[in-house]
Amino acid sequence: MGVNLIFKIAAVGILVSVLSQVLKHSGREEQAFLTSFAGLLLVLFWIIPYVYDLFENIRRLFAL
Repeated sequence: MGVNLIFKIAAVGILVSVLSQVLKHSGREEQAFLTSFAGLLLVLFWIIPYVYDLFENIRRLFAL
């Protein structure tokens, strides 16, 4: 896992929080929720391969 992934996640978090606040203050709570949900899904799709590798390493460690 590189540092680039951490910076990407931080950038998505900042962007989603700003967009969510702007949308909430303009009275569009539904779009704010969908924006937050889309950001969460994007980050989860980035992290899934690393979680899979972690579980594979744990499985190989205990399969000795």
